[in-house]
Amino acid sequence: MTCENRTRVTEFILLGFTNNPEMQISLFILFLAIYAVTLLGNFLIVMVTSVDPALQTPMYFFLRNLSLLEVCFTLVMVPKMLVDLVSPRKIISFIGCGTQMYFFFFFGSSECFLLSMMAYDRFVAICNPLRYSVIMNRSLCLWMAVGSWMSGVPVSMLQTAWMMALPFCGPNTVDHFFCDGPPVLKLVSEDTTMYEMQAVASTLLFIMFPFSLILVSYTRIITAILRLPSATGRQKAFSTCASHLIVVCLFYGTASLTYLRPKSNQSPESKKLVSLSYTVITPMLNPIIYSLRNNEVKGAVKRTIYKTRKVL
Repeated sequence: MTCENRTRVTEFILLGFTNNPEMQISLFILFLAIYAVTLLGNFLIVMVTSVDPALQTPMYFFLRNLSLLEVCFTLVMVPKMLVDLVSPRKIISFIGCGTQMYFFFFFGSSECFLLSMMAYDRFVAICNPLRYSVIMNRSLCLWMAVGSWMSGVPVSMLQTAWMMALPFCGPNTVDHFFCDGPPVLKLVSEDTTMYEMQAVASTLLFIMFPFSLILVSYTRIITAILRLPSATGRQKAFSTCASHLIVVCLFYGTASLTYLRPKSNQSPESKKLVSLSYTVITPMLNPIIYSLRNNEVKGAVKRTIYKTRKVL
C-alpha cells in the first residue's frame, strides 16, 4: 500500500510524558541528574577497568564493554528527550526517527548478547577454574566482545528498514518519548501482521536466545556452587555472580514486557514507565550495582581517585 492521494508523513511529534510546563521542568531536572550520574558512573567503570592492574581480567573487560554500551544506549534517546522536555515543538524528522530506532535496536540487541557472554565468563570461572585463563584468553574475549557488538546489526537493519518502508499516511503523533517500535507501528496505514510476526521472531532470536544461554550458564553455575564443601566458598562464588544476575533481571525483565507483545493492550503511560526503566534507570544502576557489590571495583575506584588527587 502507498499513500495515494495522501501526503506521506515527513516528521513525527513525540508526546513525551506530560504537557504540564511545571512538570516538564521537574522531569527535565530529574532526568538530567540521572543522565549525569549514568555518564559519570559508566565512564568511571571504563576508566578504572582500563588503568587498574588488578582489573585486567576477562570479567572486567566485559564490564568495560557493558559500560560503553550503556553510554551509547542512553546517548540515542536521553539527549533528545531532555531537549523535548524544554522545547515547545517536540518534533523528530522521519529520517531522524528511523536513525534513532536503528541505533536503539542495535545497542539493545548488542547488550543482550554481551550479557550472555558475561554469563559464559562466570560459568568458566566457577565450573572450570583451573583452565579459566587458558579458555578465556585475550583473543577469545576480543572476538566475543566484537561478536556481541556486531550482533545488533542484523536485527536493527531488518527492523528499521522494514518499519520505515511501511506507509505512514495518516496521524504522525507518537505517544512515547522516543521512536520505539511498538508506538510507531500504531501509525502505519496498513495491516502490520507480517511485521508483528517478524518482530516477535526477532525478539525470540535476539533477546530470548541470549537469555536462554544465560539460564543454561547459571543453571550449571548454581549446580557447581551447591557442590562446594564450604559455606565460605559458596558465598564467595555467589557474590561474583550476584551483580550480573541483578543487571540481567532488570534489563530482560522490562525489555521482554515491551517486545514480546508489540501491540499489547497496556496503557501508553505504563509502556512509557517500562521503557523508562530499561532505557534510563537501568544504565544508571548498572555501575552502582557493580561498584557496591564488588570489593575489587570499590578498591580500584579509591586507588584511581587517590592517584588523581596526587596528580592534581
